[in-house]
Amino acid sequence: MQGLKEKTTMPASTEGNGWSHVDTVQLNGSKEDLPETDSFVQQAMTLIMDEVVRKAGHASGKVCEWRSPEDLTKLLDLELGEAGEAPAQTLQHCRDAIHYSVKTNHPHFFNQLYVGLDHYAMVGSFVTEATQPSLYTYEMAPVHCLIEKVVLGKMMEMMGWVEGGDGIFNPGGSMSNMYAMNLARFQRFPEVKEQGLSACPRLILFTSEECHYSVAKAAAFLGIGTKNVYVVPADQSGKMIPKELEKQIRTAISEGAVPFMVNATAGTTVLGSFDPIEELADVCEEHNLWLHVDACWGGAAVLSNKHKHLLKGVHRAHSVAWNPHKMLMAGQQCSAFLVRDKTGLLQRCHSACASYLFQKDKFYDISCDTGDKSVQCGRKADAFRFWLMWKALGTRELERRVDHALEMARYLTEGIKKRDGFRLLMEPEYTNVCFWYIPPSMRKIPDSPEFWQKVEAVAPKIKERMMKTGSLMVGYQSHGINANFFRMIIISPWVSTKDMDFVLDEIHRLGADL
Repeated sequence: MQGLKEKTTMPASTEGNGWSHVDTVQLNGSKEDLPETDSFVQQAMTLIMDEVVRKAGHASGKVCEWRSPEDLTKLLDLELGEAGEAPAQTLQHCRDAIHYSVKTNHPHFFNQLYVGLDHYAMVGSFVTEATQPSLYTYEMAPVHCLIEKVVLGKMMEMMGWVEGGDGIFNPGGSMSNMYAMNLARFQRFPEVKEQGLSACPRLILFTSEECHYSVAKAAAFLGIGTKNVYVVPADQSGKMIPKELEKQIRTAISEGAVPFMVNATAGTTVLGSFDPIEELADVCEEHNLWLHVDACWGGAAVLSNKHKHLLKGVHRAHSVAWNPHKMLMAGQQCSAFLVRDKTGLLQRCHSACASYLFQKDKFYDISCDTGDKSVQCGRKADAFRFWLMWKALGTRELERRVDHALEMARYLTEGIKKRDGFRLLMEPEYTNVCFWYIPPSMRKIPDSPEFWQKVEAVAPKIKERMMKTGSLMVGYQSHGINANFFRMIIISPWVSTKDMDFVLDEIHRLGADL
């Protein structure tokens, strides 16, 4: 039954007083037809199941339906109007959005450091989107405050922190790296929270030349400054060189600056390299530096008995960033920041003690109110879908997924070695397989600057063709002195050796005439 309309008297003049030029206001309920909207939700869920869960994951379909920004703008009905639309039209918008979106759950999607979708994680997302919890207080998110604590505790256990620690889920690994930087500075100079940058000397942090760009962004955002991010050389395999770190630290000290933090990377974005954490921890201990490990990409290796050696020494880190939405497919976004501290450092660093949220005289255990650890106020329940997936699959299955991805990377690597026209950039350490494709017309040209100039144009052209045909998505980039190459990322537990063979076959098909 629709609510009753009551006549509202408008003032003589409505100019500038915020009144709407509508003569009636719905006071008792909404004009929205609930049976109609229920039907819309049911139809939308059927559409998602049919077009995303079932159809989009088939190799027979396209990875993407490429359109230029200009053409896609014309195809989609993007403008917003005064009047609403019929549910059928709204459903069509959903259908269009699915059709023209990249099918990240397609078996030939290898473009990014994530893929979709895990069915349990997807359902977890549906639950949290439907219930709309916000993780500032236990009273607003009782289930999810408890779940987040359990998941963080298990992740710390995986890192070898036998005495536990602290942590929080936040929107993305870039934010986790910023948390680490802010916490490391606060731990060294707690007065910075109240007095600002004037309370600090010139601070220096150190990171590999292979690190994620978020480190520089965080330094700029926090007022540390990008010129105070000292970039440490990496070896040929992309690992930070500890002796070079030592040199950089001595240089900073000689300049009168104060070193305060080292950012190590476990799974670099391009090469998939793992810094030697154990050796870097030795350096940090000697110089009393905070060691943060950006394991957003490579953190999942700790789940594998076969591959956890890649993070040897991570138990000595002061903080770790780990994104389960990447290798573990927990769905965008699912990013954890872990701190090996049990003194409440995270809370002290970020708290503002908002009295309308964090009252001290609540009737329950206020240690469950974790929101003041965060720089956010409202915070999504990102841990739930990871927890639900982990509960459904178990740790052994997560380990199998990691092992499968690395096994597929090895298979692809061997295939590249055996094929004419394909060259590895380097032996992969993780599931980033980087390689060049050399078309037949270039294969007899000797290596020279002119040769590599020609190779530089190959990957971009093949990428254009694969996008426009929708057959495949693999990323490419240049790197240092190296000409453009393909960066293949393998994650999905459902891809097979057949899919690896397809990638090489398709790249050759698309580029053989270049």
